[in-house]
Amino acid sequence: MSFAGIGRLLVSCVDRPGIVAAISRFLDERGANIVHSDQHSTDPEGGAFFMRTEFRLDGLEERADEIEAAFGEEVGESFGMDWQIRYAARRKRVAVLVSRYDHCLAELLWRWRRGELYADIPLVVSNHADMESEAKRFGVRFEHVPVTRETKPAAERALLDLLGGAFDLVVLARYMQILSPTFLEAVRTPIINIHHSFLPAFAGANPYARAHERGVKIIGATAHYVTEDLDAGPIIEQDVERVTHRESIEALERAGADIERIVLLRAVRWHLEDRVLVHGNRTLVF
Repeated sequence: MSFAGIGRLLVSCVDRPGIVAAISRFLDERGANIVHSDQHSTDPEGGAFFMRTEFRLDGLEERADEIEAAFGEEVGESFGMDWQIRYAARRKRVAVLVSRYDHCLAELLWRWRRGELYADIPLVVSNHADMESEAKRFGVRFEHVPVTRETKPAAERALLDLLGGAFDLVVLARYMQILSPTFLEAVRTPIINIHHSFLPAFAGANPYARAHERGVKIIGATAHYVTEDLDAGPIIEQDVERVTHRESIEALERAGADIERIVLLRAVRWHLEDRVLVHGNRTLVF
């Protein structure tokens, strides 16, 4: 499928009459065809308004600066909008961080090789050497950056050097390290994490063991953006599976691994397709 000429307009502002009409009129006057549009308002009487509009326009990429300047002047300023136009043909560059668990990494790389993730994934980094063969199987560069409590600051500096500001997204595919506030401030890139529980339950380490102790009847996984608050960033996607008292911790982990890889895949795909808008500590997924 060709993504040439496909634009995605993401908008948030205070709700008031005329927003949709103004956006539609702007695109129509430039010869664009709206192919999909979705919106949400928290309250039509002055609530928060959100919109994702996908449109097609020949020569869009060449006219990007002109169209963005005009939209900001004619529509964005009038409605006090926070807005962005994303260009579907521009592949996002993704780096994947992983530890010793391979299921999420393998799922992402397999889907990427099949063309189901429209992105470039040129780098896998791990604090263990175990995943080198998995990355190389898909032709992806692998870097080993070991981390201990004593070497963590140096390891994070090495990781920042590897990323080099050249990536649009970092994915933690069961990267069993807590990233420091210093790293998060320096990286300046969205980071998606997969947590192996249905947050906010069982945040932090060993969630399956704690779920087993608690005798839960549902286990799940949560994909979320990373913030300084551990496992508390805006949630993108979640899913669950029913379990019983018969399952051991190991059985919960096996069942959970299947949920984790699919939940992370969905979250990454939706981010790549510019479907996620962050509002405070929540997301809207169109």
